[in-house]
Amino acid sequence: MRPDVITRRKKSLLGRYSADLGRLITRQRAEMALRAAAIESALASRAKSAFLATMSHELRTPLNAIIGFSDLLKQADKVSIAPQQSAEYAEHISRAGHNLLGVVSDVLDISRIESGAFRLERSPASIGDLVYDAAEAMQGRIASKKQTLEVKIAPDLPLVELDYKRVRQVLANLLSNANKFTAEGGHVVIVATTESSRDVTVAIADNGIGMTPEQVDHALKPFSQVDSQYARQQEGAGLGLTITKALIELHGGRLFISSTPGVGTMAAFTLPRVVPDGAADTQPKSFLFRRV
Repeated sequence: MRPDVITRRKKSLLGRYSADLGRLITRQRAEMALRAAAIESALASRAKSAFLATMSHELRTPLNAIIGFSDLLKQADKVSIAPQQSAEYAEHISRAGHNLLGVVSDVLDISRIESGAFRLERSPASIGDLVYDAAEAMQGRIASKKQTLEVKIAPDLPLVELDYKRVRQVLANLLSNANKFTAEGGHVVIVATTESSRDVTVAIADNGIGMTPEQVDHALKPFSQVDSQYARQQEGAGLGLTITKALIELHGGRLFISSTPGVGTMAAFTLPRVVPDGAADTQPKSFLFRRV
């Protein structure tokens, strides 16, 4: 057989093998894509089911309280209800209404954040004022568990251009978690300081139940709560940390969580300083909300 014929046959075989290999790779990639899509669909379905289960509980619980106690008050002309009882029922209705409003607000916030429709209203603000306001608002809940809340603010913190309402919401979420997951008589510390980069750092530490790294990852997912008997007793749709992380990142900052089971948790976040060096915060260095 002539050499040129042999060469053509070799090229023909090589081309055939290459084409077959290409088709095989393409088929395998298509099968992998189908498997990935099936897994993604199953995860999305599971997340949807978890969302519906969580929201069903979080909406039904306060609604049942509102309906139940309001029905009792409606029967005041038929059943004798003491003024003290009426006030107690009204308090239950108010508390349930606020819980329901909080859940709905969280869901709307996360929806707006994920859709890209969320907008910050920034202005120069004092981190010291923010920390003080958030700590003062938490004092009632801190006192109810006989905890102490210590606040330490570094001198001459730079002012930060931020959305005051939303950063206060961040502080409220983190302080609320520290309060909820710290036992009676525990201690919570909030520190505001600045690094050489001049970014402002706020850290909230407690000596509560703590979490494993896996539990931290789980807690940062929407509609998730730490899987422990103590954590399951707490109210909430599991959106607090998700919203907190998103709000901090919208400000150009970062959220860090360090936790050890049985020791406690520290949640810290940074905010970039964008106000000129001449403007500075002049809050006191530290103060202590004493146990009531």
